[in-house]
Amino acid sequence: MAVYTEVSDEDVRAFVTQYDLGDVISCKGIAEGVENSNFLLVTDQGPHILTLYEKRVDPADLPFFLGLMDHLAARGLSCPQPVAGRDGVALRELCGRPAVLVTFLKGMWPRRIQTDHCAALGEGLARLHMAGDGFTLTRRNALSVEGWRPLLEASSARADEVKPGLADMLATELAYLEKHWPQDGLPAGIIHADLFPDNVFFQNNKLSGLIDFYFACNDLLAYDVAICLNAWCFEADGAFNVTKARALLANYDRIRPLTPQEREALPLLARGSAMRFLLTRLYDWLNTPPGAMVKRKDPLEYLHKLRFHAQVRTVNDYGF
Repeated sequence: MAVYTEVSDEDVRAFVTQYDLGDVISCKGIAEGVENSNFLLVTDQGPHILTLYEKRVDPADLPFFLGLMDHLAARGLSCPQPVAGRDGVALRELCGRPAVLVTFLKGMWPRRIQTDHCAALGEGLARLHMAGDGFTLTRRNALSVEGWRPLLEASSARADEVKPGLADMLATELAYLEKHWPQDGLPAGIIHADLFPDNVFFQNNKLSGLIDFYFACNDLLAYDVAICLNAWCFEADGAFNVTKARALLANYDRIRPLTPQEREALPLLARGSAMRFLLTRLYDWLNTPPGAMVKRKDPLEYLHKLRFHAQVRTVNDYGF
């Protein structure tokens, strides 16, 4: 989440008149995240999240995102649901951007990740993967291995501004990943693809909901697990926490058992996940427009994670 498009009070009030939500009390921008403009909108009937989809989001993907949230919620997963206006339409336009209101989930994301958080995440991720089964719309993962080279090419000329030698190192690593990336044989389905701690809410020490499905797509289920290993199981000093990884993997496996092939592929998938977020963070670091209400994220955090996974030989190194 972030704010790239400013919305006036008058625009918000006019937008809300299309819903049966009463009068606007407040509307405040949410700075976390990097992709869309998001606001906490409070009306007489309570809080909602207002999202304006920015230029990097293909409008053709929006029926997938909105339909997926409805599909998952109908199968018992706690996630935001799009709110329809009085005309029955959820997807609208505001300030020249596609826009939608979604329901507000109670809870807070954990600022200090504990082992219990990782255990709950593992179960929640497995339930998400199972709930996604049967969703009929599909969306290719544009940020999987075939999308990494264009990202690198867009940033390589200035990559060494971030770290000397970074461009050459990324080119070598990408060539390896392209050569060895799994092509078939692993279970695939709906993945979240961005399940960082700020997209997972807890209330009373229990997982209360998953949010921000705007990277969701069809891909390898174990790749989603690898993304979570990177996002949840490294400490602030860069050390890998094997206890947290064990809790995440064991609780995922308890709900949706990983196949032997998925276990074998997990180190490579984690290495690729680190590359994906390194490249997108690098691009944003170099290209975020001045004045955008968004916090840039350090790409070198994921360089460290990539190097760690490159040394992992089996899933046993993750405590599993």
